[in-house]
Amino acid sequence: MAPKNLSFKIILGSSSMARRKILADMGYDFTVMTADIDEKSIRKENAEELVVALAEAKADAIMSRLETTEQLEENTHPTLLITADTIFFGYILPTSIGIEVAVYQGIIREKPSSKDEARQFIKSYSGGQATVVGSVVVTNLTKGIRKGAWERSEIGTADHVMGLPRSLTEKLIQEAL
Repeated sequence: MAPKNLSFKIILGSSSMARRKILADMGYDFTVMTADIDEKSIRKENAEELVVALAEAKADAIMSRLETTEQLEENTHPTLLITADTIFFGYILPTSIGIEVAVYQGIIREKPSSKDEARQFIKSYSGGQATVVGSVVVTNLTKGIRKGAWERSEIGTADHVMGLPRSLTEKLIQEAL
């Protein structure tokens, strides 16, 4: 199958294999760069603000690296940078699918720091209900346009739970172009 993005380039700002698979399944050709940020240093009051702030911080870090190494080449095709973040509410163990943050009873929980803490989290989630809040930020590096949004899903489609909601990503790609 020919890539859908022949008139623009995509950089996926994520090391997540799940996000890579989703974007490839969507028919896009892309390269991968990762952000080196301290996610625990970024704090917000609610999950929606946090996932957007984390995705934007990842974009900023990658953009800074691109500018200092001059990896952005001048051409007629726009280059889009896609970054994302996801938070779970409820009983799903974040590390089981590579998610770093969960929210339980209104408290934001980071990735468990030990097996004992992971067991404690699992035990506390028993019988609960899961909600996923995810964000996608698409930055048009050529035009300097950034579009971002978050979505909340009570059930969670596979792409949303894995960290890159297809419909939101498609919408933001079109807006950023």
